[in-house]
Order: sequence, then structure tokens, then C-alpha cells
Amino acid sequence: MNPEELDAGHLQQWVGKTEVMHEVVRPEVAAALAATLEHADVPHAGDPLPPLWHWTNFNAVVPQSQIGADGHPRRGGFLPPVPLPRRMWAGGRFVFHAPVPIGAELTRTSTIASVQAKTGSSGRLVFVTVRHAITRDGQPAITEEHDIVYRDLAAPGSTPPPPKAAPLEARWSRTIHPDPVLLFRYSALTFNGHRIHYDRSYVTEVEGYPGLIVHGPLIATLLLDLVQRELPERTIAKFSFRALAPLFDTESFDVCGTPAADGDTVRLWARNQRGELAMEAQAILHPAAAHATSPNGEPA
Repeated sequence: MNPEELDAGHLQQWVGKTEVMHEVVRPEVAAALAATLEHADVPHAGDPLPPLWHWTNFNAVVPQSQIGADGHPRRGGFLPPVPLPRRMWAGGRFVFHAPVPIGAELTRTSTIASVQAKTGSSGRLVFVTVRHAITRDGQPAITEEHDIVYRDLAAPGSTPPPPKAAPLEARWSRTIHPDPVLLFRYSALTFNGHRIHYDRSYVTEVEGYPGLIVHGPLIATLLLDLVQRELPERTIAKFSFRALAPLFDTESFDVCGTPAADGDTVRLWARNQRGELAMEAQAILHPAAAHATSPNGEPA
């Protein structure tokens, strides 16, 4: 397909495509992610895996010869061959059905749920939604949908859309300093070769961004990590997030949260140092007495 063409009908052929993977939640990887996120306690086999830490599993493993110019696997395998240069996470939705103990063997069945071509103020866009069903011993563990957006490079001299202001008041907040080492470590743990996270000359000169881009999944993980730091006795039932603007390694950012009056819902967001909203999210907690777990991650 010519890079300038966008054949929506051709891309629709990927809808319904499936992929099945089997992996073990490795204790040493969980320990490495815990260190990356500044956790004092080292998780061990049998401990419940914190929410979204499963992203260190089920990542595409392809030969070096099949890597594209942006560091991702070349398009056209499981994901459709969208001929637009920029690729970003746009959002996601999760249901956590049961605890996943570290050391467990999991199966993930992935399906291309939809492919939608649109035209926005920034140019052509293609949204791809992937649905993942993660099971343990044949029983549901996590249901996930994630949205990927592909877009054109920004036209020279174009004006980005005005930023959305983040909420002014937060019950909880934590400042994150996204230096290149943090971004590299998360890329390594998720086997993510996307050059926008570690190759400064590529991200600034080719894609036109001002600095290395903080991973959308890392920001989402830090949002739920904030909930668990503030409410360690509670567990997450559902989570959703939407990415609104990129964050860069050129400045720190804040992850913020405010629990609702019902006690089971938490509004979450990430903001840059100018108070602009980068990600908004919502976590729904299991009722306080629900989903108590034994040390090996099984329901008590």
C-alpha cells in the first residue's frame, strides 16, 4: 500500500483476527517492575500481581529483521498495516475478575474488535481497538480492551489543539520524574522497542516531539499505583483511562486522585507542570470486604 493511501476497506479485513499466547508471570520480572516503580517491598511468587503489571507479559517477540523504522514490529501481522507514521495508546478499559498470583500461568486470547478511520483537526486518524481475554486455569482473570491511534505527522507550522486544564484540587498526588533511565527500564520490562521512548534524535527529528515520550501504559500503571499506595487494603474491580496529551522526559508530572463520596470510585488524572491534563481515568474498587486474598493470591 502506498504510504499516502488509506484504504479503510482493506484495513477492515483485520477485524475479527485472533491471536493466543501462553505465559508465566515471572517473579523476577515483577520484582524488577516493583523496583522501577519505587516499591520498598519485593513481591514474591504467590503474591497477588498488582493491577496492570500483566503488561510485562504477552508482548510481541519478533526477529530483529522484522522491526520497522519506528522500533515496533512491522505492521500487517496481528495488527493491521495502517500507513500512518505515529502510533500511540489512546485508552483502555479493564475488568479484574480474580487475583492473579505471581508465578501463575496465563492464557491471553486477543481479538481485533474494530478498525475506524477518521479525520480530525490534526489530520487523518485510525483507531484500532483490541480486546484481550486473560484466563488462568480456564477461568477469567482480566478482560481488557485497549485503543491504539495512528496519525499523520504534524504539518510544519501547524498549531496543536488547546490543552485541557486538569482539575485544580486533588486529595492525593505524587510527582514523577520521568528521566530516560525510567523510560528505558519500562521499555525493557515490556519488551517495547518503540523509539519514541528512548531515541531522542528519532523522536525529535523524525516525529517532531520536544522530548522522549512517557509510555501511556506507564502513566496508567502509576495512576493505579497511586490508589494502592493510598488505599492498600482495597482491590481494583474495574479501571478505564483515556490519553489526552503526551508527557515528556523534559519535565516532571503529577499523578493525582480523588475518591468519590461512595467510597468505591476514584477519579484519577495525570497533569504536566503547567496544570494541563495528559490522562484521565477512573478506578472502581471492590467493596471493602470483597476479594480478600490469601497469601498465594487465591480468594480467602
